[in-house]
Amino acid sequence: MTAASAPGKIILFGEHAVVSGIPALGGAIDLRAKVTIDHLPGRTLIEAGDLMLKGFSIDLISGQLTSAGAANATRYVSAVLKEFEARDLRVKVESDLPAASGLGSSAAIVVAATAALNEHMNLGLSRKDIASQAHRIEKAVQQGLGSPMDTALATFGGYLQVSSDIRPLDLPQLEMVVGCSGWAHDTRSEVEKVQSLLVRHAEIVGPIFQAIGAISTKGVHLLRELDLQGLGELMNINQGLLEAVGVGTRELSELVYAARGAGAWGAKLTGAGGGGCMIALPPPQGSSGVAMAMRQAKGRAFAVQTGCEGVRLEGCS
Repeated sequence: MTAASAPGKIILFGEHAVVSGIPALGGAIDLRAKVTIDHLPGRTLIEAGDLMLKGFSIDLISGQLTSAGAANATRYVSAVLKEFEARDLRVKVESDLPAASGLGSSAAIVVAATAALNEHMNLGLSRKDIASQAHRIEKAVQQGLGSPMDTALATFGGYLQVSSDIRPLDLPQLEMVVGCSGWAHDTRSEVEKVQSLLVRHAEIVGPIFQAIGAISTKGVHLLRELDLQGLGELMNINQGLLEAVGVGTRELSELVYAARGAGAWGAKLTGAGGGGCMIALPPPQGSSGVAMAMRQAKGRAFAVQTGCEGVRLEGCS
């Protein structure tokens, strides 16, 4: 039996502007997806114990499902198995990450599956190879949309600055509170909406993107210095700019303002917007009050650490 796990991610600064080559800053978080692989002669079975869904399984040879949503939920693992022509396996997927929420759940699953299969089949892939293959597979499944930041953070962990290239950064860990709105988002439609707005109003949206890039760049320095007040101020400004390009929602805004009202240094959405999650930087007295306020605002809230370890093997036998 072989198992590997990979972390999810949050984007601290730079959503949407990064599509136009503006710097964005992301960090791996300590919520993980785990993929376990074992021999199963004559069958290729994918089981999911917790993907924010009820448990299910799908047999890729017979096509037999235990739930109607299984095919979509397991398409990333299926793509990895197909890429490496892997058969006669039982693949179990477990994840702490809510799907379609901007926390990199699909990238974590693809990276963990690739790493587990690499060990199981002795493929000889390096970490760089795993990141590259995982990005290509995720992008293919998402029809050209997958972000290299997500799969790179799932592989290498830590923090990354992304613009025209990907640059790892040595920065201290932070505690953040994640709030899930409960509404799934469609990354493709949100990106297309903002890019269309840029085309129609380039003289307005262009400078907004430049301001977001300046926030990302300054955010790196403030995080290195652990200037939490400054970081919070930048988060609040970034949120306002994301609202200006139309990716905020009422549900996310209620969580943002609940967090700020409970003393958070700053709060903003993370990811494409239009649903999904937001993040808050808790005050010195801790995250519990912020998390409680976000739950009272009808969100699902939990504390995470940023800048965490990347993909790793888990108790192989």
